[in-house]
Amino acid sequence: MAAPTLAELVDPSYTAVVTSEVQNGVVGERAALPELAALAAPAVEKVGELCRSARAAGVRVIHATAARRADAAGSNNNARLFAAVRRSPVALLPGSPEVQVVPALGPEPEDIVLCRLHGLNPMAGTDLDPILRNLGVRTVVVSGVSVNVAITNLVMDAVNNGYQVVVPRDAVTGVPQAYADAVIDNTLSVLATITTVGELATAWTGIGTAEEDEQ
Repeated sequence: MAAPTLAELVDPSYTAVVTSEVQNGVVGERAALPELAALAAPAVEKVGELCRSARAAGVRVIHATAARRADAAGSNNNARLFAAVRRSPVALLPGSPEVQVVPALGPEPEDIVLCRLHGLNPMAGTDLDPILRNLGVRTVVVSGVSVNVAITNLVMDAVNNGYQVVVPRDAVTGVPQAYADAVIDNTLSVLATITTVGELATAWTGIGTAEEDEQ
């Protein structure tokens, strides 16, 4: 059986874009992890392009954000990453501007925003999986930060939950960038279809053109 083409894989009728932690307190000007934020600027621009292309094609966009209560109730404390976030002067408080999706991504009224207090990726601690299933989603396009932890975790959890996964490499990033590239090439590439934002936009445009020709 031949592998599906990219256009077949990301058909709007069963595809969703998930953005991971593309929020003011992670990749914005006042970020809890400034080194990551500095590297993420080009990817954030590409995530914005991805979201616009997806919406134009009728693909659902879901934004997954991370927060931590002032008393840390319900949040992890069992990894060095969580300790670093806890020490940061930037507090990712629920409902705060730091937890809001960056303006470049919208969000638009039709988008879904899910915030979590727990876990290393958007598939943990949120209703992401059941929401995707309720939407009839079979393919997840993963974008955002970071390849170091959340993106890689999300790809693996999505695969384990039975989804096809697509990763536009110019819409994700990690620290350092060379490490992120190595993870994409040597780990994510055997789990997901690696592509670019431009190739996805072309695939979705092609789908729309083909449907118009059939009418």
